[in-house]
Formats: sequence, C-alpha cells, structure tokens
Amino acid sequence: MSDVALNVITTDLSTHQLTQQFMVQRASKEDLAEVLAIYNQSIPGKQATANLALVTVEERTAWFDKHLDSPTRPIYVVKALPEGDADRQSTKLPIVAWGSFSDLYARTAYHISTEISIYLNQDYQSKGLGSLLTRWMLTQAPSLGIRNIVALIFAHNQPSLGLFRKIGFEQWGYMPEVCDMDGFIADVVMLGKAVTSDDISDN
Repeated sequence: MSDVALNVITTDLSTHQLTQQFMVQRASKEDLAEVLAIYNQSIPGKQATANLALVTVEERTAWFDKHLDSPTRPIYVVKALPEGDADRQSTKLPIVAWGSFSDLYARTAYHISTEISIYLNQDYQSKGLGSLLTRWMLTQAPSLGIRNIVALIFAHNQPSLGLFRKIGFEQWGYMPEVCDMDGFIADVVMLGKAVTSDDISDN
C-alpha cells in the first residue's frame, strides 16, 4: 500500500441512516459470524461467488481482520432498524447486508482502484437494498483514496449485472469460461466505474 493510501483517515464506527428501515456502518469484530452467514447463503446458488463450499469463521478470520485493520479497504454492514419506539441502543440489530472494498491487485500503484462486493440476506433481496448500499459506498470511495471501482460478476448473474449497470457501471472486460462451477463453466464480466463528484452528491 502506498503512502498516499496510508494517509487516508480511517473511518470510525459511526452510523449512517440509509432509510427509516436501515443503517450502515463499518464492520466490527463482533460482526464476522453474521457476515459469513449471509455470504454462505449465496454459495449454493452459484451466482454470487466462486466458492463452492461453505466457509467457516476460522477460515475467514484473517481476511476479516485485514479489512478491519485497513484504513482504505473497509467492510460495511447494513443493519435493520427496529420498528416503532424500540430502543436501538439496547437492541441488537440484525445485519441484513454487507459490502466491501478489496484490493483489485496487490501492487502498490493499483491503490486508487478497488473491487467492490455486495451480499444481501436472502430475505432482503430484490427490494432495492443492494442498489442503496452500492450507491452509498460510491459516496465513501473518495475519502478512501479510491478513484475506480470494479465489480467482477458472473455472466449468468443477470440481477447483479442489471443493478451495477443501472448505477452507471460499464463493461471493462470479459473473461470467458474462467470458473469451473462444478456442473457448468462460467464466464465473468468485469464492470467498472470511475468515481465522480456526481456520485458524492447523489448521497
């Protein structure tokens, strides 16, 4: 990581209200199990990840800690807010979605570009939450030193391709037959977007 990236101020765990139903914040150590539960929901469908077997907390702890310790590659969690007058401070809010920025490539010069990943609890899919979280993460990118955001999506995952294209991502690459999904061979589409001031003002 370059000195430029390391000089970015780390975001704290302050919360941001997305809607009356959801809030978002950087992940904390206590969130790993819920983050993985949502990730594991996506594996059997073979649309959102190239992992073919469920992952365990032990397998992903190092990955999670690396994100927590990074000032420029955070994991964000979306929590469902209680209805009515419930006390948010005393109620443990469930995580219903999460998103991350990860290194596109480990070489230093790539620090201005990142890969974005979005995962939703299956009960909250097709309700606009994926778009809401993605758009919000675009507004955070400049403060993290990010200029370009890439999404790697299976060509057969039409809902995700539609979501990112609607937000303004364009096709930057196409990798045919690169994943053996244990039953079929999958193509991967690279969608990309340069972060602009319009993305910040859209928040």
